[in-house]
Parts: sequence; C-alpha cells; structure tokens
Amino acid sequence: MSPLGFAALPAILTVAGVVLALTISPWWWILAAAGVALVVVAIVDYTQAQNSILRNFPLLGHGRFMLEELRPMIQQYFIERNWDGKPFDRDARALVYDRADGKTSVKSFGTELEVRQPGYEYLTHATLPAPAASSEHRVTIGGPQCSQPYDASLFNISAMSYGSLSVNAVRAMSHGAAKGGFLHESGEGGLTSYHLDSGADILWEFGSGYFGCRTPEGDFSPEEFRKKALHPHVKMINVKLSQGAKPGLGGVLPAPKVTEEIALIRGVPAFQDCVSPPGHTAFSTPRQLMEFIGRLRELSDGKPVGFKLCIGTRVDVLAMCKAMHETGIRPDFIIVDGSEGGTGAAPLEYQDHMGTPLIEGLHILHNALVGAGLRDGIRIGAAGKIASGHDVVRRLIQGADFCMSARAMMMAVGCIQAQKCHTDHCPTGVATQNPRFYRGLDPVSKGERVYRFHRATITEVAQMIATLGAHGPQDLSPTMLRRRISQTEVVSYASLYNWLEPDQLLTDPPRGWAGDWERADADSFGATPEPVTPTGFM
Repeated sequence: MSPLGFAALPAILTVAGVVLALTISPWWWILAAAGVALVVVAIVDYTQAQNSILRNFPLLGHGRFMLEELRPMIQQYFIERNWDGKPFDRDARALVYDRADGKTSVKSFGTELEVRQPGYEYLTHATLPAPAASSEHRVTIGGPQCSQPYDASLFNISAMSYGSLSVNAVRAMSHGAAKGGFLHESGEGGLTSYHLDSGADILWEFGSGYFGCRTPEGDFSPEEFRKKALHPHVKMINVKLSQGAKPGLGGVLPAPKVTEEIALIRGVPAFQDCVSPPGHTAFSTPRQLMEFIGRLRELSDGKPVGFKLCIGTRVDVLAMCKAMHETGIRPDFIIVDGSEGGTGAAPLEYQDHMGTPLIEGLHILHNALVGAGLRDGIRIGAAGKIASGHDVVRRLIQGADFCMSARAMMMAVGCIQAQKCHTDHCPTGVATQNPRFYRGLDPVSKGERVYRFHRATITEVAQMIATLGAHGPQDLSPTMLRRRISQTEVVSYASLYNWLEPDQLLTDPPRGWAGDWERADADSFGATPEPVTPTGFM
C-alpha cells in the first residue's frame, strides 16, 4: 500500500464510524472520534516537511520512533546477557540490588565469564587464608601537615551534587552514610542542609564554579569557604580539577534542574544552565595549586585537603610532584577519577575517547608519587565503576588506599540505569528535580538500602583480603592480581606494569620517565610536547 493509502485508511474508518454512530449505537461515536484524530495526525504528517519518515509513512512512522524510545529497555530486560550489559551489566546491578535489600548475593552453577578470554582477571588465594578481620578496615587520611586526620572507610559515596540528584536521593545517601560511618562526598554543587541533617561525615567538594564558597563575581571566597569548612560534619575538603565523564569541560547542570532553591545554594540565576568553567581562577600552575591547598588547610583549621582529577598527561602529574617538593606543601589525598565516566552527562566523544582509564590513571599517579619520594603521607582514592568487593580489592592492589562509588550508590537508592540523568525525567526519582518522580523515593527506607549495601560490600572486602592471606590492605601486593593476556599466557600486575622504586625519579629516572621528569615544570601545566622523531614511513 502506498503512503497515501495509509493516510486514507483512517478516513475510511472515520466515515464508517460516523455511519455506524448515526444508525446503530452512540458508543460508535468513540470510534468516530478516534478516527477523526487519526485523520488529523495523518494529514499533519503528510504535509509537514521536517521529518521524511513521517512524510512518507503517515501514522506508521510514529511506530518507528516509539520502538526507538523502547529500545534501551528492550535491550536491558530481554536481550543482554548477565555479563555483557553496559555501563553496568546485569550481574553487577543484581549484586547491588540484592545487597541493598539485605539478601545474600550468591549464584549457583559456576561463572558465566569466559576465563580463557584475554583480559580476564582473577585474584590468587592463599592456601592458608588469614583470619577475617573482626572490624572494618579503615585508612587514616591526613599527612604531617594536617592536624585533624580522618579515619575513612575503604568504600565511600562519590561526588553527586544536589541538583544532579534529587533532594530525597541526597537525604537517603546521607542517612545511609551516617548509619554506616562512611564518607558522603557532596559533589561540586555546594554543601546543603540535606547533606548535613543526618549527621553523616562529609567530604566537601567544590570545583571551578566555587559553588557554596564563591564571590558574586564567581571567584573563590575565603570567608564563605571557612564558614562551611569549620562545620563539625565536614571531615575533608576536595578540590575538583576534572571529572572522568568529561575531563576538560567543567560541569553543566541543565536549566530545568536549576530550581530557585538550587540557584540560591549555588549563587547562580534560577532556570538557566549552571556552568562550571573548564579551569580554576584561584590557581593556574602546579605551584599555585599547592599553595591553594595549603591555604585551604589553614582556613579549615588543619582538616585533610586534597584534589580530584582524571589523569591527563604524565608530565602534568610530575609537575605537581615537583611543585610539592619546591613549595614543601603536600595534599593529604588525591582522588583519581577514571575516564569510564560517572553520573554526569557528557558528549559521546568525551565519554568514549577523552581521558585516562582508572587503572592506568592509578598506576601513573602511584608510580609518580613513589618515584618522587612523596607516597608516604599522601593517600590515593579511586573513583570509577566500583560496585563490588572485588572492585575495591583490585583497586587497592592497583595503587589506591580507598575507593569512592557514585553509580552503585545510586542503584542502592533505586536507580535502574535508565540513563536519563540529564533529562530531569529519571523514572525512579534519583536524578531529577521533578516532584512527580522524586516523591516516590522515601529517604529513610532508601537510606537503609545504602547502609546495607555498604555494610555487605565492606564485609566482602574484608573476607577477600583474608582469603588472599593478607591481614589488611597494607599486605596486598600486585602479585595477587593476575590478567590473562593470551590463550596461553597469564601475568601478574607485578610484571604487567613497571613499578618505580622510592626516590627513583630523584636519583636515577628510568628510561621512559626521564624525559617526562625533565620536561615537567612546577610553574606550568601542559609542558611543550616532546619532539617526534620521524620513523621513515612515507
């Protein structure tokens, strides 16, 4: 049938409905009305010029768009296998949901993973495991220059702002963190009463927009910072340089989410896109960054201060190390955000191809600090796609001291991975400012889910550490984590990556690092690229 024939079909039905309505029963007026509506839609489709599908296939073309809208849900619920869904597969989501519900997260009949596939990783258990710890393993954050160190959990809530999350989601996470005794990172959107009311320990983060500690012009305000930094529930301060989802872009809260309350908290106009610039105005060099950290530590009366970034060039990391030596100022912690992304929406090009993945980022930072003689006293956090005890343990082995998780905590609150975070139409009320949706999210019951998920995960971490024969995170070694690199070869992380010796960059930089160390400058980010020698290819 031709497109015109499709368009004529509703008209035929309408005429038939009118005839029946007049001769048989008033109920047929319903059919007649539906037919008239379809005729109107068909005429509009056939005459409009913006969409060729609807112009060529009136009415039927809408089916194509409906199926496109349903495709992600069909894919997730009926097509994807337990282990191959993205960004989090079904097994990972089920693990979070079960632990948040207080259920045992076990499976029967063996792994569904292909253990002979290159890239498969596994941990090597001890023949005689160590006794499992009777209490949660924790890590002390705060170097010699810090007068108020903090004992942190190995697994904490990563940065998610009020604005990107709903008020009830923030309350739920804060409730869970308070009950479980772990950190709730505020996100760069500002410190609010919803973070503080439950009594949770807060890692206060701010970025280049300085929301919550900014002047009317948008610059950093020492006075506003000090007011919040001295709050007893604020345990640590984090300066966001970049985030894994969109390194180099800053942040954007879409206009529909910038309510009057959020605008007041952030100090920006309501119902306009709230933009964090790509770079900071308070500093522009590694040296100035360290001086800024020292200033924040003084303003906060000695609380732990650090920064978060998605690793870019190794030269920039080494420039920061040189700045630490030359200023004598050390951050108390550095959080590495992986380019695997997070809760923030970003252009596809940035999500897929910009920034260093978490494993390589951790390795670069850990190696740089060890080689520069700076690793003692500086804790490293890992943020990015961490949802299970295995995820935590492998990050500790790869160089981290503690872990931060955002998306898994969202799933504990009720997120179903609808991937509508940036649209303000989150169906579960987690990432929206629409009362219609977030009214269904009860902060108290969802907070209990966050608490149970954290408790079950951290218990599993302790058990896995003991299974490896270690008495604590300090006993973990890169030899305990193996990766298959071919059908016939498996290597440990001890040999998969090169690990620098303490002070090696200061005494005898190895080949590959020496050039970067020489080019790194404490007074400049982004050193001049090393000249490329022609290889002879035509």
